Amino acid sequence: MASIPTPTVKDDAAAPTTIRATVVQAATVFYDTPATLDKAERLVAKAASNGAQLVVFPEAFIGGYPRGSNFGATVGHFNPTAAEQFRKYYDSAINVPEMDRLARIAESYKVFLVMGVIEREGYTLYCSVVFFDPQGCYLGKRRKFMPSTAERIVWGFGDGSTTPVFDTPIGKLGAVICWENKMPLLRTAMYAKGIEIYCAPNADDREVWQPTVRHIAIEGGVFVLSACQFCLRKDFPAPPEYSLAEWENELQPDSVVSAGGSVIVAPSGEVLAGPNFEGEGLITADLDLKDVARAKFSFDAVGHYSRPDILNLIVNERAMKPVSFTSHK
Repeated sequence: MASIPTPTVKDDAAAPTTIRATVVQAATVFYDTPATLDKAERLVAKAASNGAQLVVFPEAFIGGYPRGSNFGATVGHFNPTAAEQFRKYYDSAINVPEMDRLARIAESYKVFLVMGVIEREGYTLYCSVVFFDPQGCYLGKRRKFMPSTAERIVWGFGDGSTTPVFDTPIGKLGAVICWENKMPLLRTAMYAKGIEIYCAPNADDREVWQPTVRHIAIEGGVFVLSACQFCLRKDFPAPPEYSLAEWENELQPDSVVSAGGSVIVAPSGEVLAGPNFEGEGLITADLDLKDVARAKFSFDAVGHYSRPDILNLIVNERAMKPVSFTSHK
């Protein structure tokens, strides 16, 4: 990767009080990462032309969310066809140090970029979110540490070392991925880090997801930016190259596989934009960061409304390595 410039540091005196944020609702070009990156750039360009300073993409946008795929998982049986399917999925993932294209997109359009990726480290895949600032600086990543249900077949488990909140000129920015948003202790840890712009890349397109993100906005006194893919069957390779398990026989090329539901919510719980269940598109809202303090006046989950004499949380942020080497000279 090219030399990385110094990340932007927040200057409170110069910081804006209102910023424009855009959430992208769009489908991956499955098994074609270069084409997905091209699509991402077109979407960022469109958002930036509308004044967006922050652009948030869905979970696993780069690399793909393997909806409907079971990777041939059967207890006690090895399936060579499924192994080849995983190999193709593995090839679509990216290594976090090799993200020059995303850095150039953020720099070219002068936006903070929050991107859901399938991250490849060694031969293990992780569902991650990566962050870039408008100078193209890679700020860091959030690695999902609790894959949901069958996601555990293909994704590894992250650890507490990648739960950052970045203090940027547009506010304190972080992300929690999909159903991890249902984990109250993880949410508490993020609130304690001072998060103000709470990004929630996800794959849950159900109506029931909407009260979840509205609750988080009220509970945390934060802006929640929930980004989900909108996908049709034709956005995936045709069978037998890719099969959506038991749904496949019921689907037509234009059948909706993921209905989206991307939404932007204010700290008051007010919906500022969305939810979009209609198709691919961008939703945009202006975020008044002063609304965070207004919300915390009544309820601060890790401040005046907490009871640390009764309830407290310990967070392990150490990187958990399976192998460590020591050298004795």
